Amino acid sequence: MDAWLRSAVGYIADWLEFQLTASQQPGVMIAIVHRGKVAAEHAFGLANLDTGEKLTPRHRFRIASHSKAFTAAGIMKLRERRKLRLDDPVGQYVGGLHPHIAEQTIAQLLSHSAGLTRDGADSGQFTDTRPYLNAKDVLAELKAPPAIDPNTRFKYSNHGYALAGLVIEAVAGEPYPAWIKREIVDAAGLRETVPNMPLPNGTPFARGHTRRQPLGRRLVIPGDNPAYAMASAAGFAATAADTARFFAQLAPNAKRSVLSVASRRELTRKQWRVVQGAEMHYGLGVASGKTDGWDWFGHGGGFQGYISRTAVLPECDAAISILSNSIDGAAPAWIDGCFGILRTFKTRGAPDRGLRDWTGRWWTVWGATDLVPMGNRVLAANPVFFNPFMDASEIEVTGRDTGRIAWATGYASHGETVRRSRSKAGKVTDIWFAGANARPEKTLAAEIERRYAKSKRAER
Repeated sequence: MDAWLRSAVGYIADWLEFQLTASQQPGVMIAIVHRGKVAAEHAFGLANLDTGEKLTPRHRFRIASHSKAFTAAGIMKLRERRKLRLDDPVGQYVGGLHPHIAEQTIAQLLSHSAGLTRDGADSGQFTDTRPYLNAKDVLAELKAPPAIDPNTRFKYSNHGYALAGLVIEAVAGEPYPAWIKREIVDAAGLRETVPNMPLPNGTPFARGHTRRQPLGRRLVIPGDNPAYAMASAAGFAATAADTARFFAQLAPNAKRSVLSVASRRELTRKQWRVVQGAEMHYGLGVASGKTDGWDWFGHGGGFQGYISRTAVLPECDAAISILSNSIDGAAPAWIDGCFGILRTFKTRGAPDRGLRDWTGRWWTVWGATDLVPMGNRVLAANPVFFNPFMDASEIEVTGRDTGRIAWATGYASHGETVRRSRSKAGKVTDIWFAGANARPEKTLAAEIERRYAKSKRAER
């Protein structure tokens, strides 16, 4: 692994743990895969607020719509075996559909361009007010015509992927979960992934959680309900490491994959522009876009109590998966934050040898500042930001414990000095950023307690 990437991966873990604490969410898991191997994996927070169970990298999360990439890979595997074609009409494999749905192609299902309903007449399965649909339920709803004319725009449809799962069952001649587990999950070398609930006995499982509003506190959402015929759209459970490893295998340049290079190129090829603010496209079971100048592909997921996102950066030969276990989880924003951190390290490079001890998190009453050395400068990052290096001041180190703020925004302390204080034992005890004295978290916490708790007692 390149030195800059190793440094970036190390800081990402520190920043993400701070983000979790600052947002007061239950838990988060991250895995970073480089050249097909897990380079880092971390879990912070709790798997279950009720029991206080600590989250570990081995806990499974519901990864929701990441399931679609597994289903699309399954279709491509059957295509490689000449069991079907992407331009086959779905009615060739599944009966009982509305005639206008039956004539839509498998490729249209996978690219969300068949015009189908997103979640049917009652989407309570995604709000935990009804069970997920079985095959009979799905087919009953697909007797109605498409919601819009096919091949007119990208229109996301969980029902479409449920139908793709039924196609796989018809062609394979066995239930979707069994076939996809053997032919895709196991074949990819994934040992912590299942297509649907229940999990094997004794498997650690992170529970979902509500947002704080409107109740004023979070409650546990069990999250272990089976997805039935919707498993091919949203049923999978996995660790971040397995999720990142699988998506890394979908890159056309991956050394190991369950699919041919041609199939991977077809999956990741832009098919339809996603109608939304950010520039994004959808292929077959994967989305793609450009962030901080980097092309990426991947997917997100939302299951009641869980929010997740995975992105592959082919230029870095890396994949990142972040899983959060609350319904307001910030996994999408945290992935974007990882992009910003990686881009900054790649641009500036690993830190010069003489700067490597200019590091750590330092606090004032206004919040935390992270000293992050890279290249020939030390950046003063703000870990509360989704992009911690946004408007970061740059410190030019001039001596063992002295420096100068060589660049800062107009409202910061551009051109002023930085100095570190040490104890008699030689340990850095605090840092002066111009006129602001920053200390370790525990030191500041104790001072705030003395200063303000005393005032509160006096008021009583």
